[in-house]
Amino acid sequence: MTIYLSIHPSMTSMTSIHLSSIHPSILCIIHPSTHDIHPSIHPSIHPSIHPPMTSMTSIHPSIHPSIHPCCVFCVSRAAHMPEVVPEMTAVPTLPKETAYLYARYNKINKITNKDFAEIVTLKRIDLTGNLISEIQDGAFSKLTLLEELNLAENHLVKLPMLPGKLTTFNANHNQLKTKGVKANAFKKLRQLVNLFLGDNVLEAVPVIPESVRIIHLQNNNITDVTSDTFCNGNNTYYIRPNLIEVRLDGNPVLLSKSPDSFTCLKSLPVGKYR
Repeated sequence: MTIYLSIHPSMTSMTSIHLSSIHPSILCIIHPSTHDIHPSIHPSIHPSIHPPMTSMTSIHPSIHPSIHPCCVFCVSRAAHMPEVVPEMTAVPTLPKETAYLYARYNKINKITNKDFAEIVTLKRIDLTGNLISEIQDGAFSKLTLLEELNLAENHLVKLPMLPGKLTTFNANHNQLKTKGVKANAFKKLRQLVNLFLGDNVLEAVPVIPESVRIIHLQNNNITDVTSDTFCNGNNTYYIRPNLIEVRLDGNPVLLSKSPDSFTCLKSLPVGKYR
């Protein structure tokens, strides 16, 4: 079974909902903004969930039955919840069957090795807009099924070890420095497709796996690119067919000074040429 959790600041710190004791069926916790509702239950797919609900309501199983045929509850800002509920400062205890976790715009400040140690079914984590400044290096090590990890808009200065099956990683709008991102941090992520590292303070481009199609590095402090940054300087016949979008705009590097650095790409990177 699959459990979807969307944790909104107005619903935490789990004083009114004990997630770990929920019956192991499908749960969708929805807050009033439909922008953060999982696509499978967006109003455009199932109009009966519009306008957003204000209490705990049963959901008809016809909502995307191929994904969650027995969705039990959807929860929003219920009228019976406490008037003052503090925002989360730590990852709550989750049901072990959880597959998708959305805990956007809370006040989580640290991810420990214990937070996800027993939630090995997770496929997607979205922690956008928290206050995370530290992630212990083994925090995601047991998440062998994790495909999407969103850590955008936090306060990270370095990255932990990342799971090998990631297809999308977003760390835009942090404070990442090159010394906090190991040169081979992404090299072994052979299924990685989307890599977003814009609006940080990186000084160099990390090693990019061959599988990557889109990489965003805009608004960093990158000052140089070489023939080995994206291509293979020792092989003039080398072609990189997967990489179709590179953003380097907002960096000090003048791309026109390194024309041989992009010969393997289908299109030139976005950036400063004069």
